[in-house]
Amino acid sequence: MLLIPPAQLSADTLSALIEDFVTREGTDNGDDTPLATRVAAVRQALDRGEALIVFDPTHQQCLLLPRHQIPAELLNEH
Repeated sequence: MLLIPPAQLSADTLSALIEDFVTREGTDNGDDTPLATRVAAVRQALDRGEALIVFDPTHQQCLLLPRHQIPAELLNEH
């Protein structure tokens, strides 16, 4: 796994990643919060370092994960 700093992604790519995350099945749990509000909350979590972008080379996908779910050895590399 590799950590990807949000600043390394283009604005469009970051927006698409966040929107995909907040609209993924199982993430809304019946929540009626508007999409823009959910996107803003994820952006703020990324800005504060509470959420991180991780690239999984095995599955060739980017994931947004809460900081506490990131392996400590990966966090210590940065």
